[in-house]
Amino acid sequence: MSNNPEPIDDGREQAFANLLTNLMDQMSTGANLDLEETCLANPEFKDELRELWGTIIVTNAAGSQSHADVADLSPKNIQTLSLPYDLGNYILEEEVGRGGMGIVYRATRKSDQKTVAVKMILSGDFASEAERQRFYAEAQAAAQLDHPNIVPIYEIGQHQGMPFYCMKYIEGQTLSQRLAAGPLPTRRASAMVQRVCDAIQYAHKLGVLHRDIKPSNILINENGDPFIVDFGLAKQKSNQDTLTKSGAVLGTPSYMSPEQAAGARSQVDTATDIYALGALLYHMITGRPPFVGESPVDTLLMVIEQDPINPRVLNPRIHRDLEGIVLRCMQKPKDLRYSTANSLSADLVAFQNGQPVSAREGRIGQVIGHLLRETHHAGVLENWGVLWMWHSLVLFVASIVTHCVYVVYQHEGKYYVLMWTTGFVIWAVVFWWLRRRMGPVTFVERQIAHVWAAAMCLVFFIYPIELRIGLKPLDLAPFLAVVTGMTFVIKAGILSGSFYFYAAALFLCAIKMAYSPEWAMIIYGCTAGACFFIPGFKYYRRKIRNLEIQSNG
Repeated sequence: MSNNPEPIDDGREQAFANLLTNLMDQMSTGANLDLEETCLANPEFKDELRELWGTIIVTNAAGSQSHADVADLSPKNIQTLSLPYDLGNYILEEEVGRGGMGIVYRATRKSDQKTVAVKMILSGDFASEAERQRFYAEAQAAAQLDHPNIVPIYEIGQHQGMPFYCMKYIEGQTLSQRLAAGPLPTRRASAMVQRVCDAIQYAHKLGVLHRDIKPSNILINENGDPFIVDFGLAKQKSNQDTLTKSGAVLGTPSYMSPEQAAGARSQVDTATDIYALGALLYHMITGRPPFVGESPVDTLLMVIEQDPINPRVLNPRIHRDLEGIVLRCMQKPKDLRYSTANSLSADLVAFQNGQPVSAREGRIGQVIGHLLRETHHAGVLENWGVLWMWHSLVLFVASIVTHCVYVVYQHEGKYYVLMWTTGFVIWAVVFWWLRRRMGPVTFVERQIAHVWAAAMCLVFFIYPIELRIGLKPLDLAPFLAVVTGMTFVIKAGILSGSFYFYAAALFLCAIKMAYSPEWAMIIYGCTAGACFFIPGFKYYRRKIRNLEIQSNG
C-alpha cells in the first residue's frame, strides 16, 4: 500500500463533494436538515460543514427562489379570475397588486357596499397545504394587530375551498411605486419611517415579527400616511415557526438582515426588523436599496460580507445625524443596532426636532466596537490554533539561536541566510502540509497564507540585502517586527479586530529592537512568539469546547 497522502486527500475531497451534492438534493426536495445532526452523522467533515453551511443554505435558497419564481409565473399555476368575480359576500372588481404569494383585489362588500381589499393565494386551487397554512398564518398575525399604521383585517375565510381575507382598502400607492420617481426629502422620509417604527414596536410588544419590511409592503394614502401590509413572513415569537424549514432564507435580499441572509433562523428577532427599517430608510433617502447584486445570491452574499455605501456618498444633502441613524440600524452585529424600534423612533423624532441623536453620541464607541469584533471568517482560526502555537515555538527558538549566532559569529551573514531562508522554507512546507491534513483549505485561509508568504519574502531577502549593501548582520532586524505587525493588521481586517493589539505590540517591539540591537532577536522572539501563541491557544481551546458541546449532544 502506498504511503503517498495525495490519493487519500483526493478521495476525501471527492467524498466531501458527494456529501454536499447529496445535501443539496435533499434540501431541494424540502427536507428539514439540521447542521448539528448533519455534523454528527458525518463527523469526519464536521469542520468543513460548519464553515460552508451558510453558503450551502444561500445557494439552495437562491435556487429554490428562482424555481419558485418560475413556477409562480407559469400561467397554469396562477389563479386567474374573470372580473368582476362573485366571492360570497364580496364582488372582486380590480386587481390592485400581487406579491410572491398573494393577489390583492379591490372589492365591494355586499352587506354594506363598502370598498375593501381582498387578498387571495396567488396559486389559487393549485396552492399546497404549506402555502395555505402560511397564508392563514399571515392573516391571523395581522388580524391581532390594531394600530393606525397597520392595515386592519376585517375577515378571514374561504370560498369554494379558496382561502382569502378582507382588509381595509387604502387609496394611494406603494412606497416602492413612489420611490421609482426618486428619493424622498429626508425629513419627510424620517417622519414616515418613524410612524412605521411605532407600528413595528406595537407588533413586537404583541410578540409578532414582520421579517419582510420593504417598500412594496408599505402603502401610502393620499395624505401621505404610511400603512404596513403583507405579514406573509410574520412570526409570533411564542411559536416554533414550523411553516419554514430549518435554514430557510426568508425575506427580500436587498432588505434582509445578515442573520436572515445566512439562514440563521434562531438568530432572527426584533433586531432583524430594526435592520430592515434602516434598509428601508436608506432606500428612501438615497433612491436605491443598500445592496443590489447581479443575482439574488450575489445580493445575499453582499448583505453577509459587505457594509453598505455611506448614504452621504450617494446623496450629499443627507444630514450626518440621519446617516448615523441609518448605519446604526444596519450594523451587522445585532447588539450594535438599536435595542428596540421605540429607541429608533425616538432618534428619528430627535432628528426632526433638531436635537442630538443617540446614534451620534455612540458613534465612536460603535466604530471601535465594530473594529475589534471577530468577523464571520474567524471560525477558520480553530483549524490554525495548534499550528500557531507550534509556529510561536519555531519563531522563539529561531530567534534565540539567531541571538547566539550573533554573539559568536557576528559578521558571518551566511549563518543568518541559512536559518531564516532555508530553515523557514522547510517550516512553511511542513506548516501547510499539516494544515491540509486537517481538511479542505477555505478561500479565506488561502488569502491569509498569501499574506504570510509575502511576509516570508521580506524575511528571505533581509539578510542578503544587508550583505549586499555592506550593513552588519541584524542591522535591519527591526523590520522583522514591522512586517510581522503588518500581517496582523491585515488579519485584523479579515479575521478579528483583536489582532490590532498584537500588531501594536509588534510595532513597539520594532522600536525597542532599534534601540537595543544587541538584544534585538531576543525581544523579537518573545514578542512575536507571544503574538502567535496567545490567539493560537485561544482558538485551540474554542475548538475543544465546540467538540465537547457537539459530543454531549
